[in-house]
Formats: sequence, structure tokens, C-alpha cells
Amino acid sequence: MRFSAAAVLRTTLTVLAVVLAVYVIYLLRRPITWLLIATFIALALSPPVRFLSRRMRRGFAIAIVYIGLLLIPTGLGVLVVPPVVTQAQNFVDNAPRYAKDVTTYIERNRTLRDLQRRYDIGGQLQKKASELPGKIGSAASVLADIGLGVVNSVFAVVTILILAAFMLARGPQWRDAALRLVPARHAVAWRRVTDEIAAAVGNYVGGAIAQAVIAGVTSYLVMLILGIPFRVPLAVMVALFDLIPLVGATVAAVVVGIVTAFVDFPTATIAWAIWAIVYQQIENNLIQPRIQSHAVDVQPFVVLVAVLFGSTLFGVLGALLAVPVAASIQIVIREILRYRKLAAVRELTP
Repeated sequence: MRFSAAAVLRTTLTVLAVVLAVYVIYLLRRPITWLLIATFIALALSPPVRFLSRRMRRGFAIAIVYIGLLLIPTGLGVLVVPPVVTQAQNFVDNAPRYAKDVTTYIERNRTLRDLQRRYDIGGQLQKKASELPGKIGSAASVLADIGLGVVNSVFAVVTILILAAFMLARGPQWRDAALRLVPARHAVAWRRVTDEIAAAVGNYVGGAIAQAVIAGVTSYLVMLILGIPFRVPLAVMVALFDLIPLVGATVAAVVVGIVTAFVDFPTATIAWAIWAIVYQQIENNLIQPRIQSHAVDVQPFVVLVAVLFGSTLFGVLGALLAVPVAASIQIVIREILRYRKLAAVRELTP
């Protein structure tokens, strides 16, 4: 087979163009990620904005939704931060006594007594506890060192929220302008697709919040039964961590388990561990698949597979976006199949 010079040149230029495009996307990966997150936020906030815009101007509706969005973390911070700071200081002050109590318990237990003789577990705990107050100063210096990272994160959040606000304000006009470029029969279908995708993302966010609320409330009730102090901030922490797919609930359960160890070890710790394991199984296999499948109309199996694939490819962000992306793909495929079916019917109709 003989190739002409023009074909070789065209193929070479095509490959170079693809490589250049991939390289540019790699260089712009951070702003592209911000745009994707802003798009997700805009789609998630579009249902309340659309609801309020029926009664007022769209700009006022966006402002009210944003105020509510900012008040939620502020309220949670007021609810959680003061007791956490207070109890952290109390923990530092009482750490030597806690270590002494653990040592006493170890010495009374036959099995742990042998480990104590070999490794001096109690002595090591008391040594670390006595050093803990002196660690506060070094911890403060570490926090000061990461101040620049915090500033960068705040800048990213503000930028993403501004992008999402522009999308909320001008998104409908941008969509209408794009749909005017396609034939009328296709525009109707694509309008329906975009409406369904926006509804799916909004429902997904609502489902995730409902799941987090269930986790927080049930954890609070269990901690109330076990007599764990500071149940409200711990329950809020469990709810927030539950929004992180796959690993969030486990991390929160471990943190609460550490707290129970200083309250009523081993009874409360064992009871909490059993509850955390049972609840995570219920949440992973019943609550999450059912809520999300109902919210985005995706089968539970597809939900689990999408979260697994998304988290493997893109980490936490991929896990968060996996379900709405799967729902969007399903909506597009369903609309394409519907269009082809209607086209086939038109061809058969005389």
C-alpha cells in the first residue's frame, strides 16, 4: 500500500494536534477542575434558584440561595468549634490522668498485664501525655506554616462560587443560545436532556444531604445511649464526613471510637465499634443505593460501580461526581434511543 505525502502530512498534523490538546488540558487541569466543580454546584443550586425565581427576580433568588449556602457552614462552625476547642484544651490538661487510668486498667487485666511487663505500655502513655502540653506551641507553628495553603484554598473556593454564580445567572441564556444553533427537532430533545440532568444533579445533592442527616441523627442517638459527651459536635462531624464517599464514614467512626475509649473503655468502645460496622453495612448496601437510585433514577448496582470507578480514577472528587455523571450519561443514552425510535417510526409511517 502506497501513502501519498498529503496523507502522511495530514496524519502527522492530526497526531500533533491531539498531543498538543492533551498537553494544554494538562496545563489547565486546575481551572478545568474548578469549572467542573462550579458546574456541579450550579446544577445542584438550580432547583432552589428556579423555585425562588418564580416569585422574585433571578438575581435576588441567587443571592438568597448563596446566603443560605454560606450560613450553613457558619452555623455548623458556631455549633462545633467552641466545644471542640474547649474540650481539646481539657483533654490536653487531663491527658496525664487519662494515661494513668489506662495504666491502672492494664495492670488489673491479666492479659494486658503481660504486655505491660514486656513493653511498658502504661509508662509510654504517661510519658507521651506529659509531653502533650508542650506540643501545643509546635502545633501552632505548624498551623502558621500552612497558612498560605489555607489562603490558596479560600481563593479557590471563592473563585468556584463566583463561577457558579455566573452559571446560575446566565446559564439559561447560554443554553438557549446554544440550542438555537441546532435544528428545532433536535433542540427540543436537548432541552429536555439538560433539564433532566439539572434535576438529577439537584436530586443527588438532596439525597446525599439526606443520607448525611440520617448518619448524624442515628450516631447522636447511639452516643446518647452510651453516654458519650459532646454528642452534638461529634454527630455533626459524622454527618459532614458521611458526605465523603467510601472513606468518610470510616474516618468519623474511628474518631468517635477514640473518644469512647476515654469515656467508658472497653464497654462503650466495643458497643460503638459494633454499631459503626453494622451501620456502615446498612448504609453502603441499603440506605445509600436506595436514596441515590431514587434521587437520580439509577440502579443501585450502577451507583456502586460508578462510585468505585470515580473514586479510583479521580479520588474524592471523582466519587462525588460519579453518580450524577452516571445519571447524565443514562439520560443522554435514553434520549438518543428515544430519538432513534421516533425516527424509525417516522420512516415506517406512510
